[in-house]
Amino acid sequence: MPLDPGCLNGRIMKCLTFFLLLPETLKKSKKSARAPGKVQACYEIVPLALKRKMAAELYPASANTNIANSNNTAAVTAKKNALHIQHNAPPPPQLQNLNNNNIESTNWQSFHPTLRERNALMFNNELMADVHFIVGPAGASKKVPAHKYILAVGSSVFYAMFYGDLAEVKSEIHIPDVEPAAFLILLKYLYSDEIDLEADTVLATLYAAKKYIVPALAKACVNFLETSLEAKNACVLLSQSRLFEEPDLTLRCWEVIDAQAELALKSEGFCEIDLQTLEIIVTRETLNTKEDVVFEAVVNWAEAECKRQGLPVTPTNKRNVLGKALYLVRIPTMTLEEFANGAAQSDILTLEETRSIFLWYTAANKPQLEFPLVKRKGLAPQRCHRFQSSAYRSNQWRYRGRCDSIQFAVDKRIFIAGLGLYGSSCGKAEYSVKIELKRQGVVLAQNLTKFVSDGSSNTFSVWFEHPVQVEQDTFYTVSAILDGNELSYFGQEGMTEVQCGKVTFQFQCSSDSTNGTGVQGGQIPELIFYA
Repeated sequence: MPLDPGCLNGRIMKCLTFFLLLPETLKKSKKSARAPGKVQACYEIVPLALKRKMAAELYPASANTNIANSNNTAAVTAKKNALHIQHNAPPPPQLQNLNNNNIESTNWQSFHPTLRERNALMFNNELMADVHFIVGPAGASKKVPAHKYILAVGSSVFYAMFYGDLAEVKSEIHIPDVEPAAFLILLKYLYSDEIDLEADTVLATLYAAKKYIVPALAKACVNFLETSLEAKNACVLLSQSRLFEEPDLTLRCWEVIDAQAELALKSEGFCEIDLQTLEIIVTRETLNTKEDVVFEAVVNWAEAECKRQGLPVTPTNKRNVLGKALYLVRIPTMTLEEFANGAAQSDILTLEETRSIFLWYTAANKPQLEFPLVKRKGLAPQRCHRFQSSAYRSNQWRYRGRCDSIQFAVDKRIFIAGLGLYGSSCGKAEYSVKIELKRQGVVLAQNLTKFVSDGSSNTFSVWFEHPVQVEQDTFYTVSAILDGNELSYFGQEGMTEVQCGKVTFQFQCSSDSTNGTGVQGGQIPELIFYA
């Protein structure tokens, strides 16, 4: 009867093992026999007949071969064969986890010397997993394997879940309120200390970090949000920062919303905020924008809210979803023209309200209004003056379309609103001017306008359309190209460093300057900013 291949391989290995251990067995047997008073060790020397039987089973064709005198030769041959088998063995199979990490199924620990590396390999891996999470809402959930010990070491919530007095005993735990991508980011941090944040998932990750009390990950999320904060997402982040109770992030959001109020209120993100956040923004005293912009933003939010609630977008429904928020808009602080062209034609106001507001603008006996009457304070612009004196000469400072430029950096985040420029030294004159703000050659803002000077050495403000956020410790370039026949004043005794309130400015020459302006003298005496 032919031997089963599996059985044959097993017997081959058994025979090889016997021959490899035979010399050591003989030595131990002789020592045991010589030792007085000791029980002989249980090592059995296989009789010659049994050897022949084993050989016959392994090699049927040579069953009658005499192996009585071949012990040494067989042992050497067996060692060589064993080494040959070891060198030619196929590589160990790979274990594939859900995150596409391949780890060796045999002796993989030897190739990863640190605990962090070995733990990282277990992230999102079925190997030795003793708990599974069903993450996400029904219909969009994902099954994630995990290891209780690692999670409990990194989170007090997980510790209570698995090892507390009310420990979870189920093998599958459902988490419908956390996004799968955010949960994986949380687990990756717990397994490896690695933080991979993306703009699309950072808010969801912050929620997960807060829920499972992982403060280091939560702080990284907040830092990421502060870095990516800009006018178009400031209102949404303000809403989230209040929800997550992150005061530092809330403060940063207010800085952006106040300084760049028009951009923030006209952004799509403004229409996504909740009613309470809407009311807080509309009551803000320091919003740096006109009131007609605020009114238009509130109406846009009402339209979006009607759609979210499945209501027809009608004036009545818009008033209903706004509630008292409508009466937080300071309509009477608009100009008469702004009101007539905007709010009066919006159909949001009743006819009686529209009539009363018109009378409030024009009549001596003004009616009572439900809307606030006091104009917002807005933000007071600050000015950084970089020259200690100014002067004029008969042959300077002249403009023929050449560029005056200077570079600057600040130690705190600010918002550049415009430039202060010198005007004519020969009486009243008008200049056309193009101002520009660049960072590493990229234009961030520019404006083409005119200003009229009165012949004094005062500076005259020229504004960008919207304030521009300027980050700390980075050099920016401001430029001005003036066109005018009259000579102007110019600055002298320029400073390389100027302290302006809590902000320190540093100045250096710009290669864009072709009209003589530099650190020591020239044009662009002032930077106008909010901080």
